Amino acid sequence: MRFLVRLILWGFIFLALFAFSVNNRQDAIVHWFFGVEWRTPMVIVVLAAFVAGCTVGVIAMVPSWWRHRRVARRHAPPPNAAAPLAPSTLQPSELPPEHPPRDGV
Repeated sequence: MRFLVRLILWGFIFLALFAFSVNNRQDAIVHWFFGVEWRTPMVIVVLAAFVAGCTVGVIAMVPSWWRHRRVARRHAPPPNAAAPLAPSTLQPSELPPEHPPRDGV
């Protein structure tokens, strides 16, 4: 069932992008510096702007990711710390709950 839902979702996304590209076939002119211009279909301009925006966003997030990774590594237990007991050696009553209890259900 999950596969079918995912297949339908991806099919819908593909058809929406395909319809977008078919509807935006007219030429667009992008004027650069020094009189240089770029003529291409509108869908290429929009997709190029989307890719450029995603790239700038990822590059802007990299320092934050590095900082969080450094903090997480600093707070991680040392690699020579004693390993926790294997779940097979614990009694079922000693295991932590898999999910927090839900109230009112």
